Amino acid sequence: MAAFKQHVTVSTILGAGYSLALLRMEVPGTQAVTAGALCAASGMLPDLDSPSGKPIQLVFGLGAIAAAFLAPHRLQSSELTPEKMILAMAALYLAVRFGAAWMFKRLTVHRGMFHSLPAAIIAAEIAFLIQAPPYLGQWKAAGGVLLGFLSHLVLDELYSVDMSGVRMRKSAGTAVKLYSSSLVATSFTWLLLGVLTYFVGIHQGYLSPIDIPARHLSLLHH
Repeated sequence: MAAFKQHVTVSTILGAGYSLALLRMEVPGTQAVTAGALCAASGMLPDLDSPSGKPIQLVFGLGAIAAAFLAPHRLQSSELTPEKMILAMAALYLAVRFGAAWMFKRLTVHRGMFHSLPAAIIAAEIAFLIQAPPYLGQWKAAGGVLLGFLSHLVLDELYSVDMSGVRMRKSAGTAVKLYSSSLVATSFTWLLLGVLTYFVGIHQGYLSPIDIPARHLSLLHH
């Protein structure tokens, strides 16, 4: 498989190209640079399940900072006092940096379902949902994440081919895949993908929230 440095190099080059392409399309500079940066960072995402622990520390550290930074945009209608807003940002940072990282490390195995095509789409949809509108900016951010994530998977597959003997190594097919040997991991990944796709559809107006009649809700309390 490709090394961590190679993944970051390729995704960074792709991110720079993605930003330039968006700028040529007259996309606002902030959106273009953000989308390119997400593409560069997303080249590390599949290796969050690496046993070395280096990628997970780096990505969840950056993710915690980003989550705390974006929190005010999402909480601006909550009428929180400045003090409570700061506490909420600090709590979100700690939850992502330590809580989410701890849980992720224990629920994943290297080259499991996090190295897969549905995982790439999940990462892109999460990027879409945590971004504040406008929606065009959300799609560009999601596109950057998807491009960076896919670059990692494709590079892993390219390195699984032994060109000296033109044969496939044991790692072939373990990155660009739709399912794994674990039924639980595969089912959970596809279920999560379905849930996130539903919420993206709601955001775009393609789907409407599930309307549970009041009489059914009253039954749940008995």
